[in-house]
Amino acid sequence: MRYFLLYIVTSLVLVTGVAQAQQADSVYSLQQCLDIAIRNNLDVKKSELEMERQRIYWKQARLNLLPTINGSVDHSINNGRSQNADLTYVNAQITNANYNLNSNLVLFDGLAMFSSIKQTALAYQAGQMDFQAAKNSISLNVITTYLAMLNNEDQVTQAETQVQVSKQQADRLEILNRDGNVTPAEFYNLKGQLANDQLSLITAKNNLIASRLNLLELMNIPYNKNIKFERLSAAELPAAYKTAQDDVYNTALKDLAQVRATELRVRSSEKAVKVAKGRIFPTLSLYSGVFTQYSSGSAGSYTTQFRNNYNTSFGLNLSIPFLNGFKRRNDIALAKINLQESQYVDYTTKVKLKQNVEQAYANMTLALERYKIQADQVAAYAEAFRTTEIRFNAGAVTSVEFVIAKGNLDRSRTNLIVARYDYFIRTKILDYYQNRLSFN
Repeated sequence: MRYFLLYIVTSLVLVTGVAQAQQADSVYSLQQCLDIAIRNNLDVKKSELEMERQRIYWKQARLNLLPTINGSVDHSINNGRSQNADLTYVNAQITNANYNLNSNLVLFDGLAMFSSIKQTALAYQAGQMDFQAAKNSISLNVITTYLAMLNNEDQVTQAETQVQVSKQQADRLEILNRDGNVTPAEFYNLKGQLANDQLSLITAKNNLIASRLNLLELMNIPYNKNIKFERLSAAELPAAYKTAQDDVYNTALKDLAQVRATELRVRSSEKAVKVAKGRIFPTLSLYSGVFTQYSSGSAGSYTTQFRNNYNTSFGLNLSIPFLNGFKRRNDIALAKINLQESQYVDYTTKVKLKQNVEQAYANMTLALERYKIQADQVAAYAEAFRTTEIRFNAGAVTSVEFVIAKGNLDRSRTNLIVARYDYFIRTKILDYYQNRLSFN
């Protein structure tokens, strides 16, 4: 037994180790991150459950058209004076058994059931749109967080380059300083710049860790510093956005899940009013039944009584609602209020959508302009630094001028990275409004 337990524990440790190693070696693409986040996100799961609930309501509304069939069995023991099955009275202990099977089919109810089917079908479609909207929302969050992480990776790479350039110059001046070929101020000025670049590298690494944590939290998987993320290809990097603002808005009105959900709820509320109105009409039903009974106080065996007491019935029933505390009238009034509320929500959603699209498009346009200006600035500062570095190596300029030129170039390159990913994120927000978030 001891060896068996040791075998089990060892197997579990090995399996866990293999799983952790596989996770550590994993390289996630953006599409994989999207798939994992959608699969694991609790808000998406809750939305899916609500959609399934609406589907069941719709299914039940259709099944309500079927006839109802119900049976009952009643067994009793009576002591004292009681009536038996042949309607005579006896003073004894009697065993009675009643068997009943009945069915009912609604022929007309003011079309309330048909309206209910349409109402629940539209509510189910709205639930599907809510489910899609939840997936779109988490997808947008994953995409923007993924791009922010790539931005921070580029920031780390840029910071490492800055440190490398500063260290090379600091090492060179350290030798010249020992030989007395430069002033100590020149050397320590560049040493200070190296320390500043090293601090920038630490900040960039901390930002990268934070963005990776945010992404893994969205994916709802444990943090592992060894997990890697795939870089985007050059074809996915910023390009001029080709869709006009009005086209973005018109597409959003037609395709965006949130908008379609509010429209479907308006239509569902309209059917709910018809359901409430249908219930003020009389209800005509067809009914039928089968009945038999047995009594120990009557002559004949159980089988004989069961067969001889057998009877059937069928007929029509008309139920007319005259006065029920005005409940049905108030149900109509409440349904109309719900309809008006859903119309307000639909109108507000579309107004807010227009404002959001206008703001998002303006942000995208400004981000593109900033990206272009930053690219020109990097080119200018790169040339300035190139000439300054040549002159600095020749001893024609001081370290102060070199540090200034290098700082200008480093800041412009950092700002270019930020501008590039900012523009990329803005384009993805516009894609989100057009229901086009995909990285397959």
